[in-house]
Amino acid sequence: MPALALVFNAFVWGVSWFPFRQIASHGLHPLWTTCLIYLAIAVLMGLVRRQAWKGFAAFPMLAVLGLAAGFTNVGFNWAVTQGDVVRVVLLFYLMPLWSVLLGWLLLGERPSAGALARVALALAGVVVVLKAPGTDWPVPSSLPDWLGVAAGFGFAVTNITLRHLRAAPGESRALAMFCGCTVVAGVAALSGTAIGAIDSPALASPGWLGWAALLGTGFVIANVCLQYGAARMAAAATSVIMLSEVLFASVSSVALGAATMEPRILAGGALIVAGAVWSAFARTTVRGDDRAPRVTSAH
Repeated sequence: MPALALVFNAFVWGVSWFPFRQIASHGLHPLWTTCLIYLAIAVLMGLVRRQAWKGFAAFPMLAVLGLAAGFTNVGFNWAVTQGDVVRVVLLFYLMPLWSVLLGWLLLGERPSAGALARVALALAGVVVVLKAPGTDWPVPSSLPDWLGVAAGFGFAVTNITLRHLRAAPGESRALAMFCGCTVVAGVAALSGTAIGAIDSPALASPGWLGWAALLGTGFVIANVCLQYGAARMAAAATSVIMLSEVLFASVSSVALGAATMEPRILAGGALIVAGAVWSAFARTTVRGDDRAPRVTSAH
């Protein structure tokens, strides 16, 4: 059951691009979608689990966790709505690279030879994925690419912050992430609307409400599944199972025409996923019950 719960969490995030695109087709920008969905979830959880608010006074770092989770979700949700889903998900999962760099800079963890090898493997995969025909340098070439990379970095910051918040109640961590997603997405959406870069939600047709309700429900159930599964399985097993998100995203997006699967993408993706799997089994100091939901990454 714990493994199935984690697979369901990965499934929800792997196919979340589809309802986001359906909502966007009704005129609601993904920034507004993210803000409104997480606002509803945060209000509901804040009312039902009022004791979760007490953790904010005892653990000020929960604010940092919320902001990191917010940037993660804003980047990922926006990217999969507009770009090639497979490219975005692969760029998002550059965890070996960001984890090593952040662990070195913020935690003083000098990278081992194995860690540097995982970084090299992930970077090689990125080069293969991004080196499309006609490009001189394999760098992100579009807004979705950059958003995918930024979201992956935010996910790494989220995980680093969670390591500082092991003693915080799980419900407080989850509430902080929900609130952070609401605030970051809300500020971005309001700013974009104010300068005319994105349409006001008042202009959207009401057809988005059903999709948003479905997506929000899926996020809540996925959150519960991740809390349940991660608390009962080893951290390495949890990380590897979560990588099935790449499979769900790839199959669904290619089948529905939202991505292309070329040999170059397959080869680069294999390198990135191999680096992530290697990193998961090498991460022996993180306990399974220390993993909090990626209301993403949570993704």
